[in-house]
Amino acid sequence: MTWAFHRPTPRGYAVSRFVDSGQHTKRFPRYRYPWRDGNRFRVLVDGGRFYAAMLERIAWARSYVLLEMYLVESGRVAERFVEAFCAAARRGVRVCLLLDDYGARGLARADRRRLCDAGVALAFYNPLHYGRLRRNLFRDHRKLLIVDGRVAFTGGAGITDGFDPALDPNRSWHDLMVETRGHSVSDWQDVFERNWRHWCGAPLRLPKAGVGEEVGDQRGRVTVSRTARSEIIRSFIRHIRYARRRAWLATPYFAPSMKLRRALRQAARRGADVRLMLPGPHTDLPWVRHVGRRYYARLLRNGVRIFEYQPRFLHAKALLCDDWVSIGSSNVDRWNLRWNLDANQEIYDTTIAEQLRSQFDADFPLCKEIVYKRWCRRPRSRRLREWFWGRVAALLSWFSERRSDAL
Repeated sequence: MTWAFHRPTPRGYAVSRFVDSGQHTKRFPRYRYPWRDGNRFRVLVDGGRFYAAMLERIAWARSYVLLEMYLVESGRVAERFVEAFCAAARRGVRVCLLLDDYGARGLARADRRRLCDAGVALAFYNPLHYGRLRRNLFRDHRKLLIVDGRVAFTGGAGITDGFDPALDPNRSWHDLMVETRGHSVSDWQDVFERNWRHWCGAPLRLPKAGVGEEVGDQRGRVTVSRTARSEIIRSFIRHIRYARRRAWLATPYFAPSMKLRRALRQAARRGADVRLMLPGPHTDLPWVRHVGRRYYARLLRNGVRIFEYQPRFLHAKALLCDDWVSIGSSNVDRWNLRWNLDANQEIYDTTIAEQLRSQFDADFPLCKEIVYKRWCRRPRSRRLREWFWGRVAALLSWFSERRSDAL
């Protein structure tokens, strides 16, 4: 296959009237996918549960398996998935893998060869090229598995040993995935097919998805970000603004926009229970943690409660606003929004909202809550680190804003 770089160009947005989450009617930019009824969702916590569910569905596949993934590294977890993909392909299932070229650098050549030899269609998003610094920054950050058009998985986890508690229960990354069955699966398949067609040059021509054997009465919507056009964050801000009882956010990288920070402060001031659950001492990018801590003081002063997760690296990406839930691959940092493709599953359902609330309640006791008065007395060395990395973040933001001049 011959690769040619295509700059991801987001579609234009139209403005229309619609009802969001069944609650509010207002003029807002249109979303690519509508709210759909007739779904059944299941929230899966940590790799021990969601890896088992994903591998089970692959083993049951009879028609096709589609995987779009950012982080893939050879190891014990990847070995299980490679074997499952190869076994599916050998029994006649069509298997298509679209991996981010940067995120899959850790996938060994031997594993790539095994996949190709078994008949798996393997493609890479935006292959890295020397001399194309800015273009190399565009990455496919989505995590998506679709099986037979009947079930879809999305969330924050990659295929790597770091997410499997069975390998190291004390250091595995804490994450969430959501399993979708029902009409929303058709939108997830459309997300994959659009990206596959863009990078492989030919449509997949798969059967229509979303007609599952098991559907329920839950309502959902797929939201996407397409390099500086994020339906996900726009939806975050809107639902935080409308939250009456609670707005609880979990994210591994907290470098939010001014609009999001303002929405959080305003929600807390009008009486909503606003909480942030962020990484504590365990993180793969300590400098991003310092950047995010620059915003603590003003948020705390306005009534936002901040918790830092202590036992392991918190990698979950979820927002709970009253009975509305969003779980997916999108982080709350400016670089992710500027350069990455992401996708989230939104759910408007009291049962799922209660399940996510229970998970937050189980995690909060494992966190250290940041108290405003003690935070103001933190050592000067910490303030200096926050200031320094804040300057670096500002430089990166300036660099991002100028990207269009060179592309």
